[in-house]
Amino acid sequence: MVATEPDPVEAAAPPGAVRRHRTLFRAVRRRRNPPLRRTDITVTDEAAVKRAVQAASLGNAMEWFDFGIYSYLAVTIGHVFFPSGNDTVQLLSSFATFAVSFLVRPLGGMVFGPLGDKIGRKKVLATTMIMMAVGTFAIGLIPSYTTIGFWAPVLLILFRLVQGFSTGGEYGGASTFIAEYAPDRRRGYFGSFLELGTLAGYVGAAGLVTALTTLLGDGGMQSWGWRVPFLVAGPIGLVGLYLRLRLDETPAFQKLAGNSAGKASDAASTVETTAKGDVARIFRDHWPTLILCVCLVGAYNITDYMILSYMPTYLSDEMGYSEAHGLLILIATMVVLMLVISQVGRLSDRWGRKPLLMTGMLGFLLLSIPAFLLVGQGSLVAVSAGMLMLGLSLVCMLGTMSAALPALFPTHVRYGSLSIGYNLAASLFGGTTPLVITALISVTGTDMMPAYYAMAAALVGVVAVACMKETARQPLEGSPPSVETAREAAELVASRAPAPRF
Repeated sequence: MVATEPDPVEAAAPPGAVRRHRTLFRAVRRRRNPPLRRTDITVTDEAAVKRAVQAASLGNAMEWFDFGIYSYLAVTIGHVFFPSGNDTVQLLSSFATFAVSFLVRPLGGMVFGPLGDKIGRKKVLATTMIMMAVGTFAIGLIPSYTTIGFWAPVLLILFRLVQGFSTGGEYGGASTFIAEYAPDRRRGYFGSFLELGTLAGYVGAAGLVTALTTLLGDGGMQSWGWRVPFLVAGPIGLVGLYLRLRLDETPAFQKLAGNSAGKASDAASTVETTAKGDVARIFRDHWPTLILCVCLVGAYNITDYMILSYMPTYLSDEMGYSEAHGLLILIATMVVLMLVISQVGRLSDRWGRKPLLMTGMLGFLLLSIPAFLLVGQGSLVAVSAGMLMLGLSLVCMLGTMSAALPALFPTHVRYGSLSIGYNLAASLFGGTTPLVITALISVTGTDMMPAYYAMAAALVGVVAVACMKETARQPLEGSPPSVETAREAAELVASRAPAPRF
């Protein structure tokens, strides 16, 4: 038998103090690593997880299909709704209308987010899907300025506000939905499909606009062709609504709401308190994490909207490319990102969220100037290389962010806190990106302003990523551990069994 050194604290203490010391040590250890029961662990159903991922991702695809349409038709919409002799004024007016929907996104987040924490994720996500589809479909029906004059841009702004308000509850809910369904070890992989939906929505919008522009020309597009992409949103919305209504509520929310054995009264009380506290409670109790969320999302959104929304306009207005040519280059870039994004999600499960997010932020900080210098060369190879450099930096964030953000907040305020933080950042920084960059280029006269703007955002992002905690392969705060098989659950219970007494 190997002799052990006596504890110097215990050696110097009387026998009663030794017993108290050992008792306190065992209590602290139990608090740090409390024992688990099998009923405390969620064993996921892979088929249910896949249905949840499909429904959430389709909604996200529809959201960005709608926003992508508006971005890619910005020049045409400027001619249809904002007649003026100055092309820059028309474009600024169009992008201002794009940005105005983001002004109400925080309001939508403040309404839908806490509501999702009170009545459930599923019901709120179905509501946001309906509102988004109605708002987008209605835009396709608005008469032009030449037909009804002043009321045309007024109606456009009104329905953009409907879109923005509904979107306030979309991303926070969709990412929460997937995160709470996914097993802990694969949350990054499943979460990456949410942003795959983002890319699919943009590719669908860009592809449809490109096809229509090629077939109809500028005259046909300004006459009636611009309406078609907006009208397509109606049927897509019905499909998404059907998929979402077929889903059950997330296991984490069911546990919180008292659908698990023995916890009904406590969970119901927690939910009721969340509803009463609403936004004030979130800001009061979780403001440091909210600030971190805003910084992360702000840096991410600026780069995201710059590439996926603004670049076609940059290539056509600043570089002299045709609209169809610029969109084709962007489509090719996004297809490459779609092919690798799920692998980025896998890597974030293996290596952690922070390394992947930091890689993306540093990519924009270091590569934005070289990328835009390549784009400025004008040749197809140079432009494609510059776009790919930016795109690969972006995909490191796209494939990771939807798993990292929900893990910032505990279950009982996750939907509300994430919706508020995400939409504040999207409103202040994301939706204004095309407008700000266009205005900066107009004022300064330099085509490199997008690079400088992205670098400033990335610098903030680097600091934010350095300050966040690593959450990969860990249970969500306030949620039970989630595993894929009963065997994993048994192993986890065994690993957290009470320590033997000594």
